[in-house]
Amino acid sequence: MVEKITILHTNDMHSHFENWPKIRRYLLSQKEALTDENTSVLTFDIGDAMDRVHPLSEATDGKANVQMLNEIHYDGVTIGNNEGLGNTKSQLNDLYQQANFDVILGNLLDQTNRQIPSFAEEYKIITTKQGTRVAVLGLTAPFVLTYPLEGWHPISVFKAIPYLLKKIEGQYDVLILLSHLGLSVDEQIATRYSEFDVIIGSHTHHLLEHGKRVKGSLLAAAGKYGQYIGKIDLELSKHNVITSQARVTMTKQLPENAGDHEEISGYLEQGESLLKKQKIAKIPNDLSVDFENNTHLVHVGLKAIQEAAGTKASLLNTGLFLTGINAGIVDRNQMHEMLPHAMHVMKVTLSGENLIRLVREVEKNRNFLRRFPLKGMGFRGKIFGEIFYDGIEYDPVNQQVFFDGKPVDVFKRYSIASLDHYLFIPFFPTIEIAGDNELMYNRFFRDVVSDYLSKHYPIDSKEG
Repeated sequence: MVEKITILHTNDMHSHFENWPKIRRYLLSQKEALTDENTSVLTFDIGDAMDRVHPLSEATDGKANVQMLNEIHYDGVTIGNNEGLGNTKSQLNDLYQQANFDVILGNLLDQTNRQIPSFAEEYKIITTKQGTRVAVLGLTAPFVLTYPLEGWHPISVFKAIPYLLKKIEGQYDVLILLSHLGLSVDEQIATRYSEFDVIIGSHTHHLLEHGKRVKGSLLAAAGKYGQYIGKIDLELSKHNVITSQARVTMTKQLPENAGDHEEISGYLEQGESLLKKQKIAKIPNDLSVDFENNTHLVHVGLKAIQEAAGTKASLLNTGLFLTGINAGIVDRNQMHEMLPHAMHVMKVTLSGENLIRLVREVEKNRNFLRRFPLKGMGFRGKIFGEIFYDGIEYDPVNQQVFFDGKPVDVFKRYSIASLDHYLFIPFFPTIEIAGDNELMYNRFFRDVVSDYLSKHYPIDSKEG
C-alpha cells in the first residue's frame, strides 16, 4: 500500500501579519482535510518569521510571533538571522519558552559550553502512522562575523551536515532539511549529499513554484513575507519515497474573512500602544526629514553614533530616517517608526591613506546613491539618500580630506563611527578591505539614538 506524506511550509514571513489570518486558516484546514489513516501531514517554518520592523515584534521581542506560530502547532521550525541576530542572546534564549513546537537547529552553539542552545534540538525524528521514520534537520546561515558578538558559535554547513548525518545514521527512512541558507547553498548540499529527500529553503526569498530537482533531492521554497504557502506531496512504498512533488499557493488568492482587517490592524495597534508607553526624551525643536532645508536630524544621528563609538567623526545616509520627530515628548514608538532597521553601530579604524580612499569612494558614489532604491542588509527604508559627515570635510577642488579640522596624515590612524550596514553593501569596499571594524552588537541604531536623546534632552521627572 502506498503511504502519503504532505508537508506544508512557510518561510521568511518577516512579521508580515497582514497575511497571517489567511495563512493560519489555510494551514489548519489543510491539516484537518488531508490527515487520514494513509496520509500524514507535517508543518514546518524555515525561519525569519519575526522581523522587528513590525511594532508588535519590537515591543514583545518576537514573542508575539511565537504565539502566532503556536496557533498552527508546527512540527518543527528553524531560526533565521532575524531571530538569531535580531535578538540579544538572552532574548533569543527566552524567545521560545512558550512555544508548542520544536526548534530544530544543528549548527549554532552556545559559546560558553559549545552545546546546542537550550531552546533547540539538533534534529527531530517523526514517526508516521504507517511507521515511516522522518528525520528533520535544521540549519541557519552561519554568520561568522556577527554571531560570536552575541555569544554564539556558528558552525559551517559542510561541517555540521556530516556530523549530523553520522549521528542519525540508521534512524530514518526519509530525510528533510529545513534550510535557512539560501538557494545556492541548498543546491550545493543536494549535489554533495544524496541522503536528502527534501530540502525546504529560505533566506534568499526565492520562490520555487513547482520545486527544483538537484540530483536526487527535491528543493522547495515559498518566497517571502507570507505571499505564498508551500506544499510538498510525497508517496512512499515500504517507507521509501517513490514520488515527490512541490507546489505553492498564493496567499492573496485565498478567501478573506470579515474579521481579518480588524485582526491585522489590532496587531499594529497593540504594538504601537506598548511602545508609546515607553517615553525617551523631550526635544525642544522639530527634527525634520526635509534634509535640503534642515539637517538637524541627521546630525543628531551622527553625534549619537560618535558618542557611542567614542570617535571624533561619523558617517550616515539620510535614507535611514523614515520619519521626523515633532518637538515635545518622544516615545519608543516614534523612534521605531523613524529607524526600523536591524542595524548596529560600527567603529571603523583606518590608516590616513585608506580614510582618504574611503571619502573618495563616498564622493564618487554620492550622486548615484542619492535616489538609489536599496533593499536588504537590514535596511528597511526606500532610498539610500544623501551622505553626511561629522568631523570630516572634503575639498573637491584639491581632493583633500580633513579630519577634526586638520588635513589627514596618511601615516596616522583614524577612527570614525558608522553602521554595520556599510560593511555589507558594495559601495564602500575600503571599509571591508582595509578597516579594523568593531561592531557594537548590544544595541540597534535606534537604541543608540534614543540613548543620545535621553541623555541630552531628558524628560522632567514631573512629565515622565
